[in-house]
Amino acid sequence: MGILAYIWRWDIREPLGLGFSLLKPSKRLPETEDGKTFKKPRRPYEKERLDAELKLVGEYGLRCKRELWRVQYVLSRIRNNARMLLTLDEKNPRRIFEGEALLRRMNRYGLLDESQNKLDYVLALTVENFLERRLQTLVFKSGMAKSIHHARVLIRQRHIRVGRQVVNIPSFMKHIDFSLTSPSEVVRPGRVKRKNQKAAAKKASGGDGDEEDENEDHRVL
Repeated sequence: MGILAYIWRWDIREPLGLGFSLLKPSKRLPETEDGKTFKKPRRPYEKERLDAELKLVGEYGLRCKRELWRVQYVLSRIRNNARMLLTLDEKNPRRIFEGEALLRRMNRYGLLDESQNKLDYVLALTVENFLERRLQTLVFKSGMAKSIHHARVLIRQRHIRVGRQVVNIPSFMKHIDFSLTSPSEVVRPGRVKRKNQKAAAKKASGGDGDEEDENEDHRVL
């Protein structure tokens, strides 16, 4: 018993190469690519790729290249699934079921039109198609923001909603509108204009302008 206690103390998992472990086997799944959200390039210093990535990061207002790599990884997974389904027979139940589900998903995100109902169109998708459907890009192109970076600020400050849900994730892929409690929804005046309005109201009524403006500054976004 003393020997086993000594072994347990110094080497818990593989006691002195006895071929077994004193602990129960781990339930953790093996390392696979399923847990990854992005994949780094194989050649980290390729000039053409670096220039192309830098252009996309600036054009779509991405925070870092990791956001771009995440989109590229998602696109590669989708295209791999489409290629695998195309190798099956057209009457194969798996190709029919999974192919229709994949096309519905692409249509729902606005990546494909309703007329593009073949898997070949999935293979033609590019990274730009996904970046165009990001919430940040839609906010900017709809005229709600002055620049692509201003659009990211509006989203992070919870001024944008999707349907009835406030969204603060710039990479969200849905249709957009202003948040119901956002100052942008009611066209809230700026700080100087509010100050002038407060002074004018105080001069006209003779009081109670401070409390009103204080409540306005603490609106829930």
